[in-house]
Amino acid sequence: MTVLAVDAGNSKTDVAVVAADGTVVGAARGGGFQPPKVGVEAAVDVLADAVSLALGQAGTEAVGHVSACLANADLPVEERELAQALLRRGWSSSVDVRNDTFAVLRAGLLEDAEPRGVAVVCGAGVNCAGMLPDGRTARFPAIGKISGDWGGGGGLAEEALWYAARAEDGRGGPTALMRTLPAHFGEPSMYALIEALHLGRVPLERRHECTPVLFATAADGDPVARSLVDRMADEVVAMSTVALRRLDLLDEAAPVLLGGSVLAARHPQLDGRIRELLAERAPKATVRVVAERPVLGAALLGLDAVGASPEVHARVRSHYSP
Repeated sequence: MTVLAVDAGNSKTDVAVVAADGTVVGAARGGGFQPPKVGVEAAVDVLADAVSLALGQAGTEAVGHVSACLANADLPVEERELAQALLRRGWSSSVDVRNDTFAVLRAGLLEDAEPRGVAVVCGAGVNCAGMLPDGRTARFPAIGKISGDWGGGGGLAEEALWYAARAEDGRGGPTALMRTLPAHFGEPSMYALIEALHLGRVPLERRHECTPVLFATAADGDPVARSLVDRMADEVVAMSTVALRRLDLLDEAAPVLLGGSVLAARHPQLDGRIRELLAERAPKATVRVVAERPVLGAALLGLDAVGASPEVHARVRSHYSP
């Protein structure tokens, strides 16, 4: 059965059409998927542009099954709403929608026969998902502070700015961030950077640039910056160990997969602390940074759903081998 695989993040969308034998017969890339900003139908329109290109390459207008791993599908009710929206497009009568964290998880699970493990994705935000071969999953809402989340690239940038601003005006303790952050943007002080951000001279979308500055400042030994990196590691370990516990994997050999731009960068302090803490709290877990493209995970989840053979899984995986 042919599978249409969709991995849609906030900034870009990858689409693949996988034939029944595991051959990738169509692929395309599109824009970001942001239903909270533009609405569900307009967001699916962005997917449709890439899907049309991929289906055109494959020489078909429909497939046997759609496997879509989508950013902003954070709650089951959102997954159901998005699945209905995809069904209305007529690409298939069989649609499975999951949060995009599951794409990273499935791509990183190398044992295709019985995929089981946990993934933490730390990009703009932070999220965690786990799965077992019997279909059970562990997940978090990952909506932000209202659902108990802390960190991610965006959160770290906000924290860095907060500490730097208070260091300069005297409400907080000293930190080199009050110099390194404005210097990165070509501003002489935190006050000047705050003004530039507030008035839009430094666009809002550039705030993510604060995160690598934070890591560089931490690497130079700044205590405040180092404390933020440590807290990010603590959050990653907390999410992964809770997910392992929910799936009864805490005392078993199971992979903990790290994905997203912040974790994939393998910052020595962050990566080292995550591995150290997991060795204490989940000693049988094996930690691996996911290098595979998430669209592979969406494809594998689709092949799981249609009962494809191990040979078919292996063929599509070889197509995306890093």
